[in-house]
Amino acid sequence: MGEYTKKLEEIKELVGRLQKESPEQMEAFHKFMFAIEKPTALDTKVKELINVGLAVAAQCEWCISLHVKGALDAGAKREEVIDAAMQAVLMHGGPALMYMIQVEKALDEFGAK
Repeated sequence: MGEYTKKLEEIKELVGRLQKESPEQMEAFHKFMFAIEKPTALDTKVKELINVGLAVAAQCEWCISLHVKGALDAGAKREEVIDAAMQAVLMHGGPALMYMIQVEKALDEFGAK
């Protein structure tokens, strides 16, 4: 199992634990998340690309894993994911640039062409 696939598993395990420990809060969070993520004015691919940029800006490796995979699954190309992530670099500078390492590793692991 690759590093970024492992991060996806860690997310799944965390959510599972929290659903048992805080079911009401997790139900509310999931309801909100699904409402925001469904295609509306923006399609799923565009929303996932935005989330890639936000994940880089937030410097969250788990979020990078989740949203790079989500963007690829939604049909994004490697170049689109890199371009979206670079928007965070524009707004957050050098520290965000360092998280491009994780974006590229996740793209490689998830087989982005």
